[in-house]
Amino acid sequence: MKPISPKTIHAVGVERPTWPFSAPTCRRGERTAAYRKFERVSCARLSGGSPVPPGLDWIALGFGLLLLTAALPVGAAVIHENFTTDPASRGWRAFGHTPLFQWSAAQQNLAVTWDSSHSNSFFALPLGTVLNMADDFSFAFDLRLADIRVGSTPNKPKEFQIAVGLLNSTNVAWTNYYAGTGVNARYGIRSAVEFNYFPDAGFGNTFSTIVASTNNNIYYAHNVGLQLTPGDTFRISLAYTASNQLLRTAATRNGAPFGLPPASTLRNLSMAGQTDFRVDTFAVVNYSDALQFGSPLYHGSILAHGVVDNVTLNLPSPPVANLRLTRVTGATELRFESRTNWNYRLERSLNLAIWDAAGATIAGNGSTLLLRDNTPPATPAFYRIRAERP
Repeated sequence: MKPISPKTIHAVGVERPTWPFSAPTCRRGERTAAYRKFERVSCARLSGGSPVPPGLDWIALGFGLLLLTAALPVGAAVIHENFTTDPASRGWRAFGHTPLFQWSAAQQNLAVTWDSSHSNSFFALPLGTVLNMADDFSFAFDLRLADIRVGSTPNKPKEFQIAVGLLNSTNVAWTNYYAGTGVNARYGIRSAVEFNYFPDAGFGNTFSTIVASTNNNIYYAHNVGLQLTPGDTFRISLAYTASNQLLRTAATRNGAPFGLPPASTLRNLSMAGQTDFRVDTFAVVNYSDALQFGSPLYHGSILAHGVVDNVTLNLPSPPVANLRLTRVTGATELRFESRTNWNYRLERSLNLAIWDAAGATIAGNGSTLLLRDNTPPATPAFYRIRAERP
């Protein structure tokens, strides 16, 4: 690295995490291992030379890319995805049995096969933040099926779900969990906020809102008697409000309200007093039917074909915004707009490989926070802010 004057300061954020996980780094285009621990990292370098070009979208970068003359927005983020161009260029990736997910350039949508005979598979987009019950957030998407049937796997004749929603990125890498095991310490799903549809195999067509907590408690709101009719376009919306810990689900069919009588609504799911979740990824999900507990008479499977389109995500502001880095006599200071329900720690590195704590962990206060390195090195150094959920 070319030595330069430490008086020139550039603050550099982390680009949208790329898959799969890798070692901690702040080089552009790489993922931080901290992401697996529900953490986000922002980096700053006391160095010089040519600055990294500004103007990258802050939500696409996690904390964004900025110079001292540029500031990250503090407000909430909205992500729209209409699949008009290849979604891979915006961070979407397929995992598991990847042929289940095909972007259609001609139709400008995502063609999906839900086939439970295959492994857990995902078409996923990292959010660039971690959501829990202290956050307001919502997501919506269009879903149109061409066909759907249960009992597609031999000796598994009963209901099984198709799923779209939010999950934790560790689920993508963890193959040892199964939706059919329900509440199970070893195999159960953890940290998910999903819309599920179960076609009728004796219990009735069902729209379901499902939440799995960090310790595999399962919460649900079932709407029995509602059919996801092939050929119709359904708009599914889920919105969580932290103030009353209520998750609301709504649906339209071909633009008209759709739900249970008398008002064509869906049941809300109260999370008051329930165990928290941690979600950082939006995904179209294919669950495997390989492991299911209980009587084999009730084991299920599914095969469905359809499209997902017009995804909208409304997210809270990032945990670090308006980052400013300055050198004062005998110290290095980073100021930024923090959020409550996040903890922050300043870390320092001389080589972008080994990171050391440069201060104590401080709780966010919802306003400007100062992190200070009182013993900065004489040589150029890199700094990052590690933001973690309590």
